[in-house]
Amino acid sequence: MRRLRVGVVGCGSIAKHRHLPEYAMNEHVEVTAVCDIVEDRAIEMAEKYGAKVYTDYKELIANDEIDAVSVCTPNYLHAPVSIAALQAGKHVLCEKPMATSKEEGEQMISAAVEQDKKLMIAHNQRFVPSHVKAKQLIENGEIGKIYSFRTTFGHGGPEAWSMDGKESWFFQKDKAFIGAMGDLGVHKTDLIRYLLGEEVVEVGSFVETSAKDNTDVDDTAVCVLKTESGIIGTLAASWSYVSKEDNSTIIYGEKAILRLEDDPAYSLIAQYQNGEVVKYELGGIQTNESGDQTNTQVIDKFVDCIVNDTVSPVSGEEGMKSLQVILAALESNEKKTITRLN
Repeated sequence: MRRLRVGVVGCGSIAKHRHLPEYAMNEHVEVTAVCDIVEDRAIEMAEKYGAKVYTDYKELIANDEIDAVSVCTPNYLHAPVSIAALQAGKHVLCEKPMATSKEEGEQMISAAVEQDKKLMIAHNQRFVPSHVKAKQLIENGEIGKIYSFRTTFGHGGPEAWSMDGKESWFFQKDKAFIGAMGDLGVHKTDLIRYLLGEEVVEVGSFVETSAKDNTDVDDTAVCVLKTESGIIGTLAASWSYVSKEDNSTIIYGEKAILRLEDDPAYSLIAQYQNGEVVKYELGGIQTNESGDQTNTQVIDKFVDCIVNDTVSPVSGEEGMKSLQVILAALESNEKKTITRLN
């Protein structure tokens, strides 16, 4: 069986540190093409991985040799590039947030269905070992009824991660559409949906620009979420955590409390009602800090669903549901009311 030929559109940090090296490590993949409007970046990645250089994504997508495309562009291009690639008969792995509106997300899903191609959204938190184990404990009934949760994702901001620093597209509303809530918060809406196995039905939020002076997108947000069974909790997303990154989640249940990524030594701690404490060493979560780029499993899962023709583990429909929570949070903040999701 010939290897899957992949093209990567966008050669910024997420492609450089995650998509491209993880594709290169996968035995079923050949990195065939890379594209970036900054030609030097594309050339650098092309030389490293033996790929063809493009500066126009439409030309890359027109290459009939390419089977699948990773979309690693600024947010406003996620939908246009993904739809074009799907319509050209390519499988698509799109970075989060999948789109900038419900309409765009629906168009992406429709294109995947019409062309019978895989569409996956890169929500890597589902594959973090502590999160997988926590979901098992919840599903096994060890935690009992879930009462509440709190989850957060925050660091000092994308200027430390993006190749363009403070000039990055992350801070430009016309390209990013949304700030910390789209960069970090959407990961946590997806995680909470995954862990609890329920949809969020109501959202209340405060979404502010309080820490950065070089942007008009949000950098700090706090939301209250309510699920369909009545579980309530908080979600915080921020670019104002100036010291160590915080990517923790705590689940409060009838029989136990689960602390995920809340302790530097133990990625999951289960504190039971009877006083028993179980500490799990399962390996760390991925961070944006230098030297901590472990395999996210996103690429391997994407490749596997194509090679074995299985359902995408984070389908367009799943990505859409997580996006809609973020869109509801923006609406709640704008209207100063609780937003109810359909």
